[in-house]
Amino acid sequence: MLESPKLTARQQQILDLIKSAITRTGAPPTRAEIANELGFKSANAAEEHLQALARKGVIELLSGTSRGIRLKSEALRSLNESRSKNLTLSLPGMAQLMLPLIGRVSAGSPILAQEHVDKTYYLEDSLFQHKPDYLLKVRGMSMRDAGIMDGDLLAVQASKEAKNGQIVVARLGDDVTVKRFRRNKHLIELHAENPDYQTIVVEPGEAFEIEGLAVGLIRNTMLM
Repeated sequence: MLESPKLTARQQQILDLIKSAITRTGAPPTRAEIANELGFKSANAAEEHLQALARKGVIELLSGTSRGIRLKSEALRSLNESRSKNLTLSLPGMAQLMLPLIGRVSAGSPILAQEHVDKTYYLEDSLFQHKPDYLLKVRGMSMRDAGIMDGDLLAVQASKEAKNGQIVVARLGDDVTVKRFRRNKHLIELHAENPDYQTIVVEPGEAFEIEGLAVGLIRNTMLM
């Protein structure tokens, strides 16, 4: 069994803050948000603590994005050294989740239809504070600044409702997309986390449905 790294009280506080932000919004906090939440004088102080957490192997820092923070699981990575169509992470005494990986979704059909399932993963339920119902393979870089990259596996909890600011899986016409949800009195907006992509505005009467909420992220390379 792998030994957990020893964290200082401040490092543990920052790690808990990162987990809390991902739980609430589906994305990690920015350095500025960490500094503001914990009373640091500048974002540089937050960066120093993040670098220390990265050195201890608890998180991974991604360059070029303000939310480039990934939680890491040493146990998960070590148990996923081999590929198989159905990947089992066998941890005695630890509960597991069986999560289908959804590939391309056909127009008009349920997202969890059997023909959309590429494979099944068995994962530790301790990886998620909110139980996901499926994994969705991310395509494209529209959510780059939320730390969600092309090829990542987004853990999704099925839901038809969302709060402003949450990252959602939404069906818009014949397409399924991952975006940050905003609703005002008249319109629904789906915001990308990449300035190269425009905000999608959902007009009244337009075919639109929320399919789920982002509750975690797994880097696909961890499962190879």
